Amino acid sequence: MERATWRPDIRAAVIAKARVNMHRKMANVAKANGRYPLGVNNDCVVYASPTADPLGFLPLTGSGKGVLPGTFRLGATPGLAKVEGVQTMLTVVDWLERDQPLNPARHIKGHDSHTIDGK
Repeated sequence: MERATWRPDIRAAVIAKARVNMHRKMANVAKANGRYPLGVNNDCVVYASPTADPLGFLPLTGSGKGVLPGTFRLGATPGLAKVEGVQTMLTVVDWLERDQPLNPARHIKGHDSHTIDGK
């Protein structure tokens, strides 16, 4: 923050655009297949998948060959989503029973987002 090139206005604009894009994609997933996230934390969205495959929640095109445009797309480049911190539903239910209220995305995101078991 002490650098001469530090621009808080540009940083805020980039974060705002990413947040708006993520919310738009969540709305498109909900509109396409009625699935809503279990939790959201910064850039982490947690969905329950109806299949053993963690990608089962993604809405597919009419032909079933690809992900519906305007929803989350998977990849490693900026703007694409990645599968990270996949947990079984039993684990999430255990979190819900121990912590009230709970945002499961706080656990998925990592150790710096939420302390687990008071550590």
